[in-house]
Amino acid sequence: MNNIKNKVVVITGASSGLGEAATRTLSAAGATVVLGARRTDRIEALATELTAAGGHALAVSVDVTSAEQVQNLIDKTVEAFGRVDVLINNAGLMPSSPLEMLKINDWDRMIDVNLKGVLYGIAAALPVMKEQKSGHIINVSSVSGHKVSPGTAVYAATKHGVRVISEGLRQEVKPYNIRTTIISPGAVATELPDSVSVPEIAAGIKEFYKNALPADSFARVVAFAIEQPAEVDINEILFRPTSQEY
Repeated sequence: MNNIKNKVVVITGASSGLGEAATRTLSAAGATVVLGARRTDRIEALATELTAAGGHALAVSVDVTSAEQVQNLIDKTVEAFGRVDVLINNAGLMPSSPLEMLKINDWDRMIDVNLKGVLYGIAAALPVMKEQKSGHIINVSSVSGHKVSPGTAVYAATKHGVRVISEGLRQEVKPYNIRTTIISPGAVATELPDSVSVPEIAAGIKEFYKNALPADSFARVVAFAIEQPAEVDINEILFRPTSQEY
């Protein structure tokens, strides 16, 4: 993991699940990690733990639905460490429901976090990376960014959108030596299913996640993408439990 050591990596949604796992793995590999999340107590405790273990970590409270807060996350990173080598747009939620239930507030939340949050991350980090003439933006999609099932239409739309934005970004940033990666996990054990409030959908999600992979499976995928030599751009990874059909 020589290409991870000493890199400054910003991770949203770092307070639990995929983000926490990636933070721990990258810190152990020698990266400087900047933890962004709304649950400030969790990321501060994790940053303290990683620092005590000899790592370099900074916790910054951020709600990715606010462009200003995401900009502050990047500004604090540059202020503390002088650069941003990797941004992992990981924050997301999944309050899925059938469209006929008209849960418009849930639709808005998914669009704001899953889609606009990614755009805000790109908007904040891209100028820094262009100036550096280097960088790596990792956007977290989902198997639902490839397939749609009943009750997941809006969630799937946001995750399809992440893939579309990422591909457009990939084509646009070639002059600046910036790499882009889309990571689409299948069932991985996180708090994501907890955001499903419709009982029948929640039951299906629980069944879907019964053979979920541990969160460190995602962390290893992230590390694989980052640790490649600078001339190698891993653009998209879709991974699932071996037993998962969907």
